[in-house]
Amino acid sequence: MKWQGRERSSNIEDRRGQRAGGGLGGLGGLGGNRGGIRIPTGGRGAGGGISGLIGVVVVLGIIWFATGQNPLDLLTGDGMNAPSASATSRQLPAEGQDELADFVAVVVRETEDLWNQQFAAIGENYPEPNVVLFTDRVNSACGLADASMGPFYCPGDSKVYIDLSFYDQLHREFGAPGDFAQAYVLAHEVGHHVQNLTGILPEFNQRRQSMSQEQANAYSVRVELQADCYAGIWANYAGQQNLLDSGDIEEALNAAEQIGDDTLQKRMQGFAVPKTFNHGTSAQRKAWFERGYESGNPGDCDTFSGSI
Repeated sequence: MKWQGRERSSNIEDRRGQRAGGGLGGLGGLGGNRGGIRIPTGGRGAGGGISGLIGVVVVLGIIWFATGQNPLDLLTGDGMNAPSASATSRQLPAEGQDELADFVAVVVRETEDLWNQQFAAIGENYPEPNVVLFTDRVNSACGLADASMGPFYCPGDSKVYIDLSFYDQLHREFGAPGDFAQAYVLAHEVGHHVQNLTGILPEFNQRRQSMSQEQANAYSVRVELQADCYAGIWANYAGQQNLLDSGDIEEALNAAEQIGDDTLQKRMQGFAVPKTFNHGTSAQRKAWFERGYESGNPGDCDTFSGSI
């Protein structure tokens, strides 16, 4: 990806090296911010722009299989187990961390440009999310989170959280190298912010109260696949801006494959249990990323109608 020398986002909170503490026992809910920021969508046709958006927000939680923490709990404030005292992130050299921080800031700025443009097209403002860089653990409006959860989006404070050492893990342990694989993960989380801005998170929280865990997981899959599609929308935009290098899209598709529920579960435990999937299979994640990339239209990211 051609990112060096490009403008960086100002919405970066660098908390690396800061100690996070307190709230180990649970999340305590999302309070008055539970529903996020609502963008009215009623009355608009489904033909294009943000008008086709429908979805709810859940954290990425790529490595939840290793922690045993259901990422749906982080979303709704039902409680988080206290992170293990031995859970620490793999630390990168300072110079590598700083370069990654610059990279993240550039990618975030490009997502801001895209979604500001998309929201302006329907006469709406796009409240930009902050992206928090942290080390090991971080306090958020969704509770105290451990780096082993992977990057996540918290609807309670409209922020994306990432320990940069995750990118090293993405490469070494998950077989997904490349800067565009890293960009895909970030664009996916920003996609959850876009979903949050549709204002339908309270509806999901309400529906979940009467859902079985299996039903909630199935709903979550559709949410996650839409965020993958939105990441593809961003990849399309990056191509329009002449930011793509040869092989970039292949890097993103490989990352989508490596973090599919079926692939992760088979890697972790030797077999897959479809009823526990909450992010989608490798094939589904690749397909919806490709749909967004080929279309460039958020209205084509409706994962809630028909089969997926």
